[in-house]
Order: sequence, then structure tokens, then C-alpha cells
Amino acid sequence: MAAGTRYAGKVVVVTGGARGIGAGIARAFVDSGAQVVICDKDEAGGRALEQGLPGAVFIFCDVTQEEDVKTLISRTICRFGRLDCVVNSAGYHPPPQWPEETSAQGFRQLLELNLLGTYTLIKGAVTAMTKALALDESQYGVRVNCISPGNIWTPLWEELAALTPDPKATVREGMLAQPLGRMGQPADVGAAAVFLASEANFCTGIELFVTGGAELGYGCKARVHTPTGAPTIPS
Repeated sequence: MAAGTRYAGKVVVVTGGARGIGAGIARAFVDSGAQVVICDKDEAGGRALEQGLPGAVFIFCDVTQEEDVKTLISRTICRFGRLDCVVNSAGYHPPPQWPEETSAQGFRQLLELNLLGTYTLIKGAVTAMTKALALDESQYGVRVNCISPGNIWTPLWEELAALTPDPKATVREGMLAQPLGRMGQPADVGAAAVFLASEANFCTGIELFVTGGAELGYGCKARVHTPTGAPTIPS
């Protein structure tokens, strides 16, 4: 099947679609022939992508606001007459911090955006919610799957690396975390999303890893200051 016809005639909403992984997903669906609604609260970024991506339209939406989400869906259906796929990509990754440094309010906001708003970054909860929704929605013919990205090179990754004492070393560490020796690109996640939507018709409730194999094999798991002890050799 030609790439431009894999999802032709379908309508897709991509939340958090103005940049990074979301923009990569939006481009992948447009390239597959779909009509794409870019949803984001970054209006400038969303409008710029809309102008440069024929086949996409931008609708402002803060996914933590229920009324915004209702308006997003109603405007999409009013314009296109249908909605075939929603990709919940909006999310935020805070700078590295210890649990005791995280305020209760900050944690609630992170859950509201990354779990309740998008189902993307709070990965353990996301997987459980994906399975539960897959069971609940199967009666309507709706499939629910999730993608767990690893180190994907995005503006957010670059911004977080810049906050570390040695950004170049941080980026190199991120690259070497994968057996493939590189970080992923937003287009890699986009390809996975199009596959799940267009061809994985008998898949529901699954978690698809897009990690370059980062979870495989041995690696440094303890932190520098973690207490360690010398191994005891049996006599």
C-alpha cells in the first residue's frame, strides 16, 4: 500500500501536536493521506505547523480543560463529519527532581496533564488505563493502544539537557542508552502511531515500545550516591 493512501479519507486529532513528538505524529498521518487536526495550547506553534503542513488544521485546546476538549471534538466533527482516531500526545516532562522536592500541587498538575489529559508519560498508569479502556470500548468497535517512547530527540529533550551541568554529556548518555546507538526521532513515533491506527486492526490494549531497545540488556541502574557493597564470594 502506498504511504500516501495508508489512512486516506480518515480524520485524526493529535493533541500536543504543535511540536516535538506530536508534530512528528501529525506529519506522519498527513503523509498517510489523513486529515489531521492539530490540538495544542501553543497557538503560535500550532498555526505555524498548520501553514507548513497541507492537510492539517489547528484548533486551540488545553487538554486539562474539559470544555476545551468538548469544543475540540465538536468542531472536528462539524468540519469533517467524522473522527476516526485520536492520538493523545500532549504531555510534559519536568526537570529531574527527587520525590521529596516535588510539591503535591506540582504532582497533581503532572498527573492531570500526562495521565488524565493525554495518557502518555505516567507510563505504569498509562498501561493499566489502556488495558481498561480497551476492554470498555471494544463493545463499540474502538481500539485503544499506547505507545511508550524512549529517548526521542525533541525540543523538550534539548531544553532539559541544557539545564544539566554538562549538556553535551547528557545528550551523549541519552544516545548511548539505546543498543542502536542513537536517539529516536519524532518521525519514528509517528510511524508507530500510523501503524497502530491503519494496519494493526487486531491489536487493542497493547503497549508498543519505541525505544531503540533501551530496556534490553544490562545497564547502569544505580545512581552515583546509591550505597553499594562488595560482593561476597562463597567459601
